[in-house]
Amino acid sequence: MTIQTIIDGLKEKIGEDCGLGSVVKFDFGDQGSVILDATQVPNTVSTEGADPDCTMIISIENFMAMAEGSLDGVAAFMTGRLKIEGEMGIAMKLSAILT
Repeated sequence: MTIQTIIDGLKEKIGEDCGLGSVVKFDFGDQGSVILDATQVPNTVSTEGADPDCTMIISIENFMAMAEGSLDGVAAFMTGRLKIEGEMGIAMKLSAILT
């Protein structure tokens, strides 16, 4: 799984406007990061962007498991496989958008 695959998948999933109204960074550690900027329409997904309102620190493997529905976001957070920095409410809204 590559960062570009994640970017393409997020773009497909969120469409033109996911309604989040915030900037979210997905931090995959040494493998890179992806920024979803939903403060503008159309929303943008790339490796660079504005300072995030919320950062989700997760491995690519766990991110893919969450995207596929085999890993619950709350379970990932409670077991330490997902860490959230910034506004927790944004992460909760994002979960509803991505499922």
